[in-house]
Amino acid sequence: MSDDLALARQWRNDLKARRQVLADEYCQHHDPQIYLSRHADEVDAAIRQLWHSLSLGEEAALIAVGGYGRGQLFPCSDIDVLILLPDDARPELTETVTRLIGLMWDIGLEVGHSVRTHAECLRESAADITIETNLLEQRLISGNRQAFDALSLALENQRDPLAFYEGKTLEQQQRHNRFFGVTNNLEPNLKESPGGLRDLQTLIWISKATGLGSHWDDLVKRGILTPAEARLIKHGERQLERLRIFLHLLARRREDRLIFDLQQQLGLALGLPDSSILRASEQVMQLYYRAARTVSQLNGILLPNLRGRIYSQVPRITEVLNEHFYSVNGMLGIRHPEVFTRDPSAILQAFLMLQQHPELTGFAPRMLRALWHARSKINERFRQDPVNRQLFLQILSTPGLTRSLRRMNLYGVLGKYLPAFGKIVGQMQHDLFHVYTVDEHILMVVRNLRRFAISAFNHEYPFLSRLINDFERPHVLYIAGLFHDIAKGRGGDHSQLGMADARDFCDKHGLSAEDTELVAWLTGQHLTMSHIAQKQDIYDPETVQRFAELVETPRRLCALYLLTVADIRGTSPKVWNAWKAKLLEDLYLATLRHLTRGGAVDMHSELEARKQQARALLRLYAVPDGAEEKLWSQLDIVYFLRHEAREIAWHARVLNRFTDSGEPIVRARLSDDKEGIQVLVYTPDQSALFARICAFFGRTHYSIADAKVYTTAHGYALDTFHVFIPEHHEDDYRDMINFIEFELAGSLRRQDPLTLPGDGRISRMLKHFPITPQVLIRPDDKANYFVLSIVAGDRPGLLARIAAVLTDHDLAVHSAKIMTLGSRAEDSFLITGPGLNDDKTVVALESELFNALRI
Repeated sequence: MSDDLALARQWRNDLKARRQVLADEYCQHHDPQIYLSRHADEVDAAIRQLWHSLSLGEEAALIAVGGYGRGQLFPCSDIDVLILLPDDARPELTETVTRLIGLMWDIGLEVGHSVRTHAECLRESAADITIETNLLEQRLISGNRQAFDALSLALENQRDPLAFYEGKTLEQQQRHNRFFGVTNNLEPNLKESPGGLRDLQTLIWISKATGLGSHWDDLVKRGILTPAEARLIKHGERQLERLRIFLHLLARRREDRLIFDLQQQLGLALGLPDSSILRASEQVMQLYYRAARTVSQLNGILLPNLRGRIYSQVPRITEVLNEHFYSVNGMLGIRHPEVFTRDPSAILQAFLMLQQHPELTGFAPRMLRALWHARSKINERFRQDPVNRQLFLQILSTPGLTRSLRRMNLYGVLGKYLPAFGKIVGQMQHDLFHVYTVDEHILMVVRNLRRFAISAFNHEYPFLSRLINDFERPHVLYIAGLFHDIAKGRGGDHSQLGMADARDFCDKHGLSAEDTELVAWLTGQHLTMSHIAQKQDIYDPETVQRFAELVETPRRLCALYLLTVADIRGTSPKVWNAWKAKLLEDLYLATLRHLTRGGAVDMHSELEARKQQARALLRLYAVPDGAEEKLWSQLDIVYFLRHEAREIAWHARVLNRFTDSGEPIVRARLSDDKEGIQVLVYTPDQSALFARICAFFGRTHYSIADAKVYTTAHGYALDTFHVFIPEHHEDDYRDMINFIEFELAGSLRRQDPLTLPGDGRISRMLKHFPITPQVLIRPDDKANYFVLSIVAGDRPGLLARIAAVLTDHDLAVHSAKIMTLGSRAEDSFLITGPGLNDDKTVVALESELFNALRI
């Protein structure tokens, strides 16, 4: 045994050294084929050495399977081997095989092994398509050649090509669904994501299983793949392999995701230094996205062609649609191969035809290939053709738009027709809240707008669905969705640059002056409503009035509201929530009332209206008439304009008997949106109160979304917080409410020392793409308050740290708007206090805030 250990140590060191030589050479030549085959050869040699050292000879067979069986081995991939035993294997043989597997691990090989007889291989392969696929790529390393050949022949005779094709295509579809069918996630999996290496392997597996060939060149010879397509698919394959090899080497483990931690290192390793425009990480991700797009396109072309060969399907024409197209086997087909060459307008007609005939499942194989090769016909002359411009507008105004745009983007047609869109294909967004590339985000926004208009989804957002269904010419919204972020990455304000692109598009496509102005305005203002709703006091009539003056008409307001919701929902599944939905809806309704009522805001009428609404709500809770007056006598107009009627009624209902209480009163309730908790704090004012409350929520992992801070005429703090429940919290909300009411009141009663929460963990994305903190202090429009605006990477306890700095400078916080977008915090505060008119004091305050925000 000691001899085994000594030999294993020596072999381990030798193999490690040879692997390191391969890695060093690869970093020089970057040729994946050389590395993958030589790495497999080195492992072959090491395993044969072990086989012979144990005198296993010809009694069994040692077979490489899976990726290793292909003769391609990535740096940290599993080494899949099958040890084929005879049916009457001796016990001693089994013991020796066990020693062999142990030695493989001892010398540093991460082995995925199976030990089976001939009959067991056939039985397992028939029962599990994954095992069948693994055995499809088998290669003898050492041992009994006859047993290996017999197994190969038996597996081939047993295989059902049709069942294999159906199984692998279903497997691919399910895999794509796990990744939401999107190639453009910001941390894609090089192997498993749509457009990854697994898509290429699926094509080769099907081809090999059905006897059509085991290499791309075999498919060219059989006419399934053209030479040009083969060159493109080989290029995409090499690019993905190159990235995956570097990823394994940098991570020093099997890591197939392009994780944030390694993107920058990977770019530099590939010789892509940071430029003034793009970081190395952004350049390497664009390389990936282009390769993945090519693979996705060709996978979509080849699978139907393979199906046609396998099934020997006779074209079954059910309906001639026009001079160019017919329905063939439930798909859209072309009547002659030169359709797109003779009439390039047929390219756009094809997508429109699919929209007009929803019974068709897609493009027929011959047509798909012809369409893909015809993209070069989309040039400036094509774009200037009035017929094509009209066809594109028809696409935008016909049901089925989302699928058409995705198909057009997948096959490169959309980027050809809209060159500005082509520039943002595969462009990353390191803003810490978009989880899609720019092109994918844009398509998600258009999808969301279309979803509002489809009756099957009316239950999701009934109010928005009603608005869009009453909106005349909704295709102008889809155009605005297409252009709202189209100028990202050019430098400058993308909203303003996008306005010029949108206006140019509308002019060339013959939209009316009214619709052109609306699309351009929406593109330029697409961030405005979100900014106002989440950063300003939308219950202040003057805020509503200023917004109404900006939008001018109910049609513009409706369009901006719909686009804003679609935009936020298209950034990330985690960014949208019911709290944001409520803010936007309340802003929309308040502005609509202002626009339809007309004229300037009458503050006295607004104040009385809110009081009457609050009194009506109090009567519903059986609160005696006049019970609210004692509290209200201590409140001024600022309070009533800053709070909506439901909050005013809640405060009066809770506090009418405790107006002069010497003890802190803390009450909490589930918010109307059911996604958070509203917390009321009423107490004689005390030092550092806002900071104490923020620190409490920070320590207990409640996230503050909104804070309204008010001081009564008789010196009481009346503060309202909207907090989000901690993630993965399993307690009943009543228990959480009881906890907040008891613990926070106790802390304020004791006036515990201000203790800031720990730093906690920051997200990986924020760690590798940090945000430079921004701090801006300026007077508000009336010069009554100062507005403190902060942008920073979000982390636990951030708000408490900001509040502590403000407390140290004796600054009072009157309201706080907390906007968290993924890992990005954009907060604003209304503050007053000594020294804010003094430049030196402001500079010192900004410096301390920068230190508090720095990660």
